[in-house]
Amino acid sequence: MTQSVFIQNPSPLAVQSPYPAGEHSLPRNSGRALEMDWVDEIRINLSAAERRVASLPGRRTVKKDAQAGWLLKAVTCIDLTTLNGDDTAERVKRLCAKAKTPVRGDLLERLGFAGRELHTGAVCVYHRFVATAVEALDGSGIPVAAVSTGFPAGLVPHDLKLKEIEASVRDGAQEIDIVITREHVLTGDWRALYAEVRDFRAACDNAHLKTILATGDLKTLRNVAKASMVCMMAGADFIKTSTGKEGVNATLPVTLAMLRMIRIYQERTGYKIGFKPAGGISTAKDVLNYQFLMKEELGRDWLEPELFRIGASSLLADIERQLEHHVTGHYSAFNRHPVG
Repeated sequence: MTQSVFIQNPSPLAVQSPYPAGEHSLPRNSGRALEMDWVDEIRINLSAAERRVASLPGRRTVKKDAQAGWLLKAVTCIDLTTLNGDDTAERVKRLCAKAKTPVRGDLLERLGFAGRELHTGAVCVYHRFVATAVEALDGSGIPVAAVSTGFPAGLVPHDLKLKEIEASVRDGAQEIDIVITREHVLTGDWRALYAEVRDFRAACDNAHLKTILATGDLKTLRNVAKASMVCMMAGADFIKTSTGKEGVNATLPVTLAMLRMIRIYQERTGYKIGFKPAGGISTAKDVLNYQFLMKEELGRDWLEPELFRIGASSLLADIERQLEHHVTGHYSAFNRHPVG
């Protein structure tokens, strides 16, 4: 009989609600005036960034109980997502049910985690399904995130973008994942990008603003870094890599560039900004590398859902498979771990 595995140190696995008692527990980024000197001074060494992230798998690895602990922590940071043209209310309700119980009870019991709260960081949907998700998650402490501003291309009129944000907030969304106008970055119009995101921040009111840079469309790491800094100065609570719809989505070099900007912004302003990689993170092995990089670059605080989210859907199924393998020694089929 397989021995029950008890996770020895509970503190890294404590499930911290993103917004305890309905409030934000970290001081929110209020933004600041656009400092063009901060933007103009940014330089990125591409080869150094690539070497840095290439060294991760060889330097960082976790096995057995430690790996199970890291993966359970990853579950609490997932923005469980459905953003498909054939989404339905019933699919969203199933996704919400999975968000509330992301790992099977028998596996949690074998891991020594029975009776402890475990849920995903949020559920992410289109505006049409915000009210459905809010109702399905009532009382769970799980926030609803709404993609907005003409997601994924972001090419609708600015006034409509603001109205979409306001409508999602009225329907109960606690987080708004906006897309920026990529043209502002590609033409170096940083003042236009700042003004756009500043308007989005105002429209969000008390909802958290997560700015999607669509990094695969921005061409260079320097553009990614500069856009990150401008969005934070405009008041973003999170910066996010991708919509998941671009040809290239989250990558470790892009993540490194964005994390370095978060570090600089914190050093200069005192505000901690969250980070969300999205698109293409589908295996437990993938997410561990992002967790390792987060901890190395920004520290332990950025392993919590208040400051780290992963935009994903199939990732949860693979994490559950890895946990099952850990306690039984056998891998199961993906269809035994439905997400939504």
